[in-house]
This record gives sequence, C-alpha cells and structure tokens, in this order.
Amino acid sequence: MGLFDKFDGLKAARRDLETLGIDPFGVEIERILSPTEGVIHGRRTILAGTNNYLGLTFHPETLAAARRALDAEGTGTTGSRMANGSYSAHRRLEEELAAFYGARDAIVFSTGYLANLGMLAGLTGPGDVVLLDADSHASIYDGCRLSGAEIIRFRHNDAADLAKRMRRLGARAADALIVIEGIYSMLGDRAPVKEIVAVKREYGGYLLVDEAHSLGVLGDRGRGLVEEQGVLADADFIVGTFSKSLGGTGGFCVSNLPALQLVRYSSRPYIFTASPSPTTIASTRQALAILATGRDLRARLRENYLRLHSGLSALGYRLGAPASPVVAVVLGERLQALRFWNGLLRRGVYVNVMLPPATPNGVSLIRCSLSAAHSAAQIDAVCAAFADLRGTVEAGAPERVTET
Repeated sequence: MGLFDKFDGLKAARRDLETLGIDPFGVEIERILSPTEGVIHGRRTILAGTNNYLGLTFHPETLAAARRALDAEGTGTTGSRMANGSYSAHRRLEEELAAFYGARDAIVFSTGYLANLGMLAGLTGPGDVVLLDADSHASIYDGCRLSGAEIIRFRHNDAADLAKRMRRLGARAADALIVIEGIYSMLGDRAPVKEIVAVKREYGGYLLVDEAHSLGVLGDRGRGLVEEQGVLADADFIVGTFSKSLGGTGGFCVSNLPALQLVRYSSRPYIFTASPSPTTIASTRQALAILATGRDLRARLRENYLRLHSGLSALGYRLGAPASPVVAVVLGERLQALRFWNGLLRRGVYVNVMLPPATPNGVSLIRCSLSAAHSAAQIDAVCAAFADLRGTVEAGAPERVTET
C-alpha cells in the first residue's frame, strides 16, 4: 500500500463536493463585523455556528486587556511552559481558575484539545483503565490512545451500562478513570451526571468531566453541568476550553487532587507545546472575570436558544436534544444535509454541517450554536431561512447549489 493510498476515500469525497459546488469545510469569513455577523461570499451573514456562547470576542474589557499585554509582553512566549514559556500571567490565570471552581489548583494548556490530550495521557498509562462515553469528543479518544491505557466505552449517557462495566472490572474499578462531557457538542444533549456520580460512589474510580460546551452556560456562576446539578465536589478533574464562552484559545484542568501538579512533569502535550500568547492569557483572564458575574449574559443566552429551539420545533424539524446553546437539526442522508447547509448560507445564515462518521449513529446534522450577543431579530431571521427550506426536507427536492 502506498503512503497516500489511504487518502483515496477522501479524494473521492472531495470530488463529490466539487461536483456539487459546495465546500462546507473551507468556508472563508472574509470580514468579521461583530460576534454575530461576518461577510461570506461578499454577503453579510449571520454567524450561528461559532460557539461564541457569551459573545465576549469583542467585549471592550477583553480587547483592552489584550492590547495592554501585547504592548507589555509582545506577541508570543516562543517557548513551552517547561522551558521559557511560563509567564507570571499564566500562573495568575491558573490561580484564578482554581478560585473560580473552589479547587486546589489548575493547569493551563495551549488549546482545549491539548487539555484533554495532556490530562488523559498524563494521568493514565499502560495497565490503567479509562471508561468513556461512546460519544466523547475526538480529543478524548486521542488522549486515551496516546496514554496506552485500556479503553472501555459505555453507551452514550447510559449510567446503567457504565455500572455494568465497572462491576465487571472488580477491584480494578477503584482506580479507573471515568470520562464524560457536560454538553455534547454534536447534538447538544447533557450527561446524566448525577447518575454517573452515583455509579462512581458505588464502585469507586475517578471522574473527569469535559465542560468545554457548558462552561459559562450552565450553573449559577457558569461553572458548568456539575455546578447546575450540585455535584461539583464529585468531579475529580474538570477540563475546559477558552475557545468558546471565554472567546479565546487555550484549555485548562482544575482539581482538588495534589497529583494534578505531577501532570506537569508527565504530560507531553504540556511539556513540548508552546504556551499561550500573552494577549490570549490577558483576554482570557478578563473574560473569566466577566463570566463569573455574567448571570445576565447566561440569561440572554438561554432566552436566545429557547427562541431558536422552539422556532425550529414549530416548523416541524427533528431536533437532536432538548434546548441548549447547541441546537442540532437531524436530517436524512449526507447529500441532503450538504444541500441544506448551502441553502442556508445562500440565505445569509452560517451554521455547521456535521456528517458521518463524526456524528452519533451515522446521522447528518445541521448544527447551530447561539450566543448571548444574537438579537431576537437575528434568531427570527435564522428561523425564516429554515422555514424557506422546509419543503426541501419534506419532499427531498434538491436545492440549487450554485452561487447566484
């Protein structure tokens, strides 16, 4: 087999997209106008697929903090945390994250992907067991593979299936690592975290919760699903990202366990990756302060996603989960989803199209993610675009895909 033969399937898929005149994976946002609008194909477009949940990317305080850091510390650290890339601001952010969660300490990584990769590969190794929800993010799967640990998948959001698998482990369950997410990014559904915690209490083990899509969204202070459900103390490790509600780039883990600090010396994605830039750290620190007191932002976000969810439900669309900032419309086959996505873009609405094998159960999805910054008029415009395309779903009629 040749080195590039493995790409034959991808080349065929690319040819199909070229034939259709659709490229959802190479969309260029030519100009950013605001947290909720940009210019795509020369057209003013509502951005409803960005994960900018609290709309902080243009907040004047985060912009000012980034500018001050740029002037004081330059454009980048040019080194890893273990070499020359740990500035005082990196440590201050870790202390502030720990205080935000009421935890002993925190570690900051360069991206959310690396946070999962670094924690899972740093915590576990050959001979260890990781039990993960079958619908876990790619970064979780990749971290488990890098660790060399034994990987056991349990059915998505099925605490009874987790309990069965923990029971089979016998004494090994006491040291197993259970991995779940707060809000799952494809369908927008939430983990049954109370039931998962009950299994952990019965059989032992440690719980890692990835709150990437629920930080800033759920809980009175925005600390995610574990706060909302009253089980914050039962999460041994909480992983999150700066690239969604905090409007930056980076990731973190907080924990009350002293062993967290040892991960700094065992995690290759932490040791060998350049640390986040000073501007990123400064804007993230400011965004975290805004998030901590941002109940009004969470209230507006909730109003917005309820408005979109109820609007699409009233149009008769099949939605992937109860209302959350991720609103996923379940469509039929791959080609229909691609045409539908393109139809929305031509109507001035940018969302995400999600296709198998990345999606649960082989479905095709149109995935919207809302922001506190969206206006009611923008959400109504998104619903109007979906209404305009409703007949193409019912009849399976092909939507014209060429630009006009």
